Amino acid sequence: MIKKLPEVDVVVIGMGWTGGILSKELSEAGLKVVALERGAARSAEADFSVPHIRDELAYGVRHGLMQNPRRDTLTVRNHPNQMALPMRQLGSFLPGEGLGGAGVHWNGHTWRWSDMEFKIRSLYEDKYGKSFIPADMTIQDWGITYQELEPYYDKFEKTAGISGQAGNLKGVIQPGGNPFEAPRASPYPLPPLERSLANDLFAQAAREKGFHPFPMPTANASRPYTNPDGAKLGQCQYCGFCERFGCEANAKGSPLITVIPLALKQPTFELRTHSWVTKIVTDAQKKRAIGVNYTNLQTGEEFFQPAQMVILAAFVLNNVHLMLTSGIGQAYDPETQKGLVGKNYAYQTGTSATLFFKDKNFNPFMATGGLTTLIDDFYGNWDFDRRGPNFVGGSTINGGMYGGRPIAYHPVPPGTPRWGHAWKEAIAKSYLNAMSIASAGSVMANRYNYLDLDPTYKNAFGLPLLRMTFDYKPNEHRISTFTAGVIQELGHSLRPDAMTAANPRVGPWSVVPYQTTHTTGGTIMGTDPGNSVVNKYGQSWDLPNLFITGASLFPHNSAYNPTGPLGALAYLTSEMIRKRYLQNPGHLV
Repeated sequence: MIKKLPEVDVVVIGMGWTGGILSKELSEAGLKVVALERGAARSAEADFSVPHIRDELAYGVRHGLMQNPRRDTLTVRNHPNQMALPMRQLGSFLPGEGLGGAGVHWNGHTWRWSDMEFKIRSLYEDKYGKSFIPADMTIQDWGITYQELEPYYDKFEKTAGISGQAGNLKGVIQPGGNPFEAPRASPYPLPPLERSLANDLFAQAAREKGFHPFPMPTANASRPYTNPDGAKLGQCQYCGFCERFGCEANAKGSPLITVIPLALKQPTFELRTHSWVTKIVTDAQKKRAIGVNYTNLQTGEEFFQPAQMVILAAFVLNNVHLMLTSGIGQAYDPETQKGLVGKNYAYQTGTSATLFFKDKNFNPFMATGGLTTLIDDFYGNWDFDRRGPNFVGGSTINGGMYGGRPIAYHPVPPGTPRWGHAWKEAIAKSYLNAMSIASAGSVMANRYNYLDLDPTYKNAFGLPLLRMTFDYKPNEHRISTFTAGVIQELGHSLRPDAMTAANPRVGPWSVVPYQTTHTTGGTIMGTDPGNSVVNKYGQSWDLPNLFITGASLFPHNSAYNPTGPLGALAYLTSEMIRKRYLQNPGHLV
């Protein structure tokens, strides 16, 4: 029997970056907030100390900070005419679980998406004509502008302690930064990380080709830092244990050391971990959310938590799954193109090459999640003519090191046997003298890339699994092929002794090997109820007291990492709730 609990003002589902931001901001405003996190509680002191956190087998290989696919997973296929099969182990993407979510184990890369994203359809149509966009490419304008979001980017960057070099400060291009970024009102709160040999070599090659290298903006603190809320970050130690790990030095901007502790200090805030939300409950007319059903995973007890407002702040896939299993909105159908929940699922693409030098030592173990140098000449550069390579979007290209951990990092030159004595000998010779050049490419929304409920497979609660239908389309094949050519050119210009080929991703996408956790879409934002699930404030068009946060709002995926706009939109949503919605509950748009 489900036990009904006393009503609260707000229930927040998920406690990563966006759930942490909304919980802090709304509880500080005096609202009674209950946050439900299906993973365990954790703290930097108890869980990320040395040597425990440097267990590569536990965290790097066995995914100790990630969701457990034996308990809940999804089914996957490339095309609607195929049968989807369950993903039995984590591979292509790594959703986080537990307090802090993916904000604990991320690398820290933090970008500002601009009007090139927010006005993508109108800008491409104006520049290249309507026929340039393929018929099955369902991209759309977001309904928000960079100018509206800029103050919230600034707030998030200062909260997370981003290290970087401004490229466009109040319209003035700054030396050493990204000249293609949108204007920013203030510099990054911290200077860039120290440069490595791999960074320097990549920057040299890029400049010689006429490109514009700059340091990755990242939430790895280059100096000790106290953010505007008083949260203290340590200085990055370049330990090489960043992505997939919590930070031993508290140097990685994380909700676990910034917004969540401040929420926990508020008397109006309550955190409940091991709490798996199974349904967002609506009134009989489906005009309002009235609370959520959840199960305590430790006791098996079921509860109904009534609330005046529901905030869905889980991982992209979990946001969409909960909307579908709760029956909120109409599920997307790719044949009729009716329905919106599950529409415009997108991923990222990329390729890379490894360079080997007999006379250089890169010390790959001395690295961090954001220790890379990039060029944005083939993405953020709006003067780059897409007509020749014939694609919408593009790629950033980078050179650097993320960490040379002993289990995962085994660079070997082309032609090396895949096992045995010769393989071991090649690793011993190559470990110190290899560097990579890699790319991150955009993925445009497509009619046949979407999320819905699987008709066959169910999770531990008897609910249908989420079904993912996704493949790279010809637009992304062209992006990856073009980018591979640029990487090959840059790599060869450095005259390495050996180099692996940058192979474009043109075959069927596979969920097996890790690629990126940057998944987007499914509860997309837009200009009206006919083209989107939520408005520009993350407010549901159907249920005005339901707000959704995170990258499930993004109508397509950029070459940039999603956390910057994700955090900025969360701050915008919290402000709109506090300053407008609470005074007059109802539709904000």
